[in-house]
Amino acid sequence: MTNPLLPEHIYHIYNYANGNENLFREDENYGYFLQRYWEFIDPIAEIYAYCLMPNHFYLMVKIRREDEIFEYFKLSKNLTDVEDLSGLISKQFSNLFNAYSKEFNKKYSRRGSLFQRAMKRKEVTSDTYYTDLILYLQLNPVHHNFTNDPYSWKSSSIH
Repeated sequence: MTNPLLPEHIYHIYNYANGNENLFREDENYGYFLQRYWEFIDPIAEIYAYCLMPNHFYLMVKIRREDEIFEYFKLSKNLTDVEDLSGLISKQFSNLFNAYSKEFNKKYSRRGSLFQRAMKRKEVTSDTYYTDLILYLQLNPVHHNFTNDPYSWKSSSIH
């Protein structure tokens, strides 16, 4: 089983498109993904950095405090079981990916899974990883030869 997403922990979350497909075919796809992000993930996590690439994405988020999550979802404090809270957090990510995939499939008359099976996640456990990850995310469009200037890539948090 994958380690649970825990309140007040920072994570590097990422995923890729299935096969040779792209997650984002045009500018409006990036905007729609971010709209769904704000709808589903902002209530449970603060975003520190992100980069959306044609066939994959990276997020660096800090899961909000338990009491913030409880308050947003109007849950009672007796939901203290880590698995239950982690399940709620994971469900919000699932909701993001499902909402985006459904709209993408409808728009492009496609069927099936858009994302690889499960999102990947790594906990950010050191200051070095924290700073390296922010740099990695912002320079990813340059690394993949989409641009020579990271500031020209519209779909990242560098701005």
